[in-house]
Amino acid sequence: MRGKNKIFYHNFLPYLLLLPTGIYMGVFIGYPILETIRLAFTHPYTGEISLYNFQRLSRDFHFWNALKYTFLLAGIVIPIQVTLALGVSLLLLRRFKGSNMVLYIFLIPLTISDVAAALIWYNILTGNGYLNRILINLGLLKSPLHFFGYQYRSMEILAIVITEVWRATAIVFVIIFAGLQMIGKEYLEAADVFGASTYQKFRYIILPMIKPSLQTALIIRTLFAMQIFGVVWILAGRDIPILAGETYYWQIELKNPNVAAAYSLIIACISIFLGFLYIKLLKPEYLER
Repeated sequence: MRGKNKIFYHNFLPYLLLLPTGIYMGVFIGYPILETIRLAFTHPYTGEISLYNFQRLSRDFHFWNALKYTFLLAGIVIPIQVTLALGVSLLLLRRFKGSNMVLYIFLIPLTISDVAAALIWYNILTGNGYLNRILINLGLLKSPLHFFGYQYRSMEILAIVITEVWRATAIVFVIIFAGLQMIGKEYLEAADVFGASTYQKFRYIILPMIKPSLQTALIIRTLFAMQIFGVVWILAGRDIPILAGETYYWQIELKNPNVAAAYSLIIACISIFLGFLYIKLLKPEYLER
């Protein structure tokens, strides 16, 4: 009996240990996904399976604007964040006096939520905010700069970009900086021996070796960019429509969970597609063989 109990214990223990995780995944992830799919493909009035919700989206100009502005913000913010994070990571790779202080200061925004960050920058950039007061007191402006309002949508986009770059660049930085720490010093020392320039070391040693980190950073940041909501909603409201904002609007304001679910599915499909592209295009060379 002891032998049978031991075999049973050995064979089923891993599944028992994974059971709490499986229950959590099923209840809090699996069920919401299935319910979202059901709602998205259910007619809100007849309850029949149909594409009515997606047809309604395609006829709504807010949807196309939301799609445009979501990709526009992602296309502006992500390259700036990756470039800035990579630059600061390379700078901190060269140890200098005060580098630890630069590291800590750069990571401070990581502790602040998107709502708090939006409120901070709203108070800085508003017509009576700190930025306008300083510039007017210095005599650099005669009248305040306007960042908010439907007629200033280009300035609202600038305010959103500034807030997102300040708030979320640290996420990209942490991943890239960790990847740089994994590069053996012997590679860079060997390159110095052979007379490689700074650009050559970056192009042929650093960049290929941090490809996995870049891939991870881009996937995570793109997923967050497709779901951007708090910063845009506080700084611009529906002046700058975005996919997550329209999802909230249909669910909370219009009380239509079916169309909101359709928006959610579209966000999920776009995120999965972009993640697949990153995995294919940024695959490390040793995995391509």
